[in-house]
Amino acid sequence: MTSDAFKDIEKLENDLWEAADNLRANSKLTSSDYFMPVLGVIFLRHAANRFEEAGRRIEADVKSGAMPKRPLRPADYVARRSLYLPENARYDFIMSQAARGGADLPRLVSEAMVAIEESFEPLRNVLPKDYGIFETKVLEDLLRLFNSEMIRAATGDVFGRIYEYFLAKFSIQKAHDNGEFFTPASIVQTIINVIEPDHGTVLDPACGSGGMFVQSSHFIEAEGFDTAKKVTF
Repeated sequence: MTSDAFKDIEKLENDLWEAADNLRANSKLTSSDYFMPVLGVIFLRHAANRFEEAGRRIEADVKSGAMPKRPLRPADYVARRSLYLPENARYDFIMSQAARGGADLPRLVSEAMVAIEESFEPLRNVLPKDYGIFETKVLEDLLRLFNSEMIRAATGDVFGRIYEYFLAKFSIQKAHDNGEFFTPASIVQTIINVIEPDHGTVLDPACGSGGMFVQSSHFIEAEGFDTAKKVTF
């Protein structure tokens, strides 16, 4: 993780939240309605970034001869730590439809989530698909919010920070229900510093956003070790 990746991250988090929350406030939606779909949009943007980065790596591997020229397979993307996104699940495709005007964006985003679930079994029945609650203009503004040049260039660590920030903010608004809650990163960090998880198995039976695993990894890396060789999550 480089310092450049986190340049102005606090301002970015705050600006994104303020803009997204204004969209909610100007619609008929409550925080409880809004929080899962907006987290889904963050996921979709992150998945697009990973997919596009994997595509660039594949192109470079073919050019260098490290990979033969042949039709690409979903496994080629998975091998480069990316989901393979069907065309109708790609952020640029959805935005291109929005640019034409008159597109049924709630349906398109819901179909994108279904397409991802169908192409990647571990996500089956996991992603939010209730985008029909949005007025088209509100959803389009939300999609454009997460389509800025800065977000398009964001790394996984930056998305992790944004995701946790949004979870914390929604938690303050009591958007979570059914007993769900968000543990602040400062508390997770305290737990990590106490247990020093640098070997063996790290178990988080109530895993939500994966913050315990992420911070365990950062703890191990700070000690100069490779997380994958030291622990199993």
